[in-house]
Amino acid sequence: MKENYLRWSEHPYAGERKPPSEGVTPYAGSWPLIFLKRDSDGHFLDPNYKKIVLPIKDPHYIDFHRELKIVQRTLNNLTPQQKKIGIYYGTGVPTKQWTPVIDKLIDTYGVGPTQAARILAVVQGAINDSMVVTWHLKYLWDAARPNQYDQTLETLLCTPRFPAYPSGHAVMSGCAEVMLTYFFPKEAGKIKRISKEDAISRLYAGVHFPSDNDEGLRLGRHIGKVIVSHLKRQSDERGQILDSSDSKYRNANILSEDYQQAIPFDFNERCLSLTRDADVGVKKNTEAAKPYLKF
Repeated sequence: MKENYLRWSEHPYAGERKPPSEGVTPYAGSWPLIFLKRDSDGHFLDPNYKKIVLPIKDPHYIDFHRELKIVQRTLNNLTPQQKKIGIYYGTGVPTKQWTPVIDKLIDTYGVGPTQAARILAVVQGAINDSMVVTWHLKYLWDAARPNQYDQTLETLLCTPRFPAYPSGHAVMSGCAEVMLTYFFPKEAGKIKRISKEDAISRLYAGVHFPSDNDEGLRLGRHIGKVIVSHLKRQSDERGQILDSSDSKYRNANILSEDYQQAIPFDFNERCLSLTRDADVGVKKNTEAAKPYLKF
């Protein structure tokens, strides 16, 4: 059944007086692509210029009011482990946790310099394309965040200043999962665990609905598969296929058991919307007007 959903640009975040303005990079959906293409109508194409049917649900068919209850219940019952996961993946930009994973895989499998450069370039290029597609959809659909449905919602982390659907963390993680599994198939299980954990971390943070994450993962994996299909046909001047994988499992240490950043940085972020207390080192917004919209 078709549902009406709130628009991100029309409702304030919890604890704020006005709807968000000056969203982050609203035109990033039109930025240049590395592997994917566009036709004259703006449709996304695969590297062979065939139209891509994006496997993602139209938000009109998502019951965000029902999913809000899941967000509320999750925030009210967060375990210490879930808090760690939410904070870990919510620190910095979405690539912050994935880039060290790529480096560790390259080191563990003794990848040579030219192949290492290719892996880094290809994976990050695919991530770029996945984020361009994500930003196109975010601003096209303009779907609201959980704390725009519930004006009393105190999130674990600060809510990002751009539309919710789909989740950038989830799309990027789904894409990175497929790309890295292509180069390091023996590590598929751990790579998938990271991608799923990254996606659900946004639910733990209270800044995304379940569908933002589930649909985002599905979309990201599809984009990754489209690009991998293209890579599999690439060869050198002898006709030799470029990519091969190590047949031996080397047990790369890519899982973050203690959830400490590989590259620590002291981010100084002022949050205007309502957040929880010192668990994350941010204070609640006490300057904004009292919440007035409640669903």
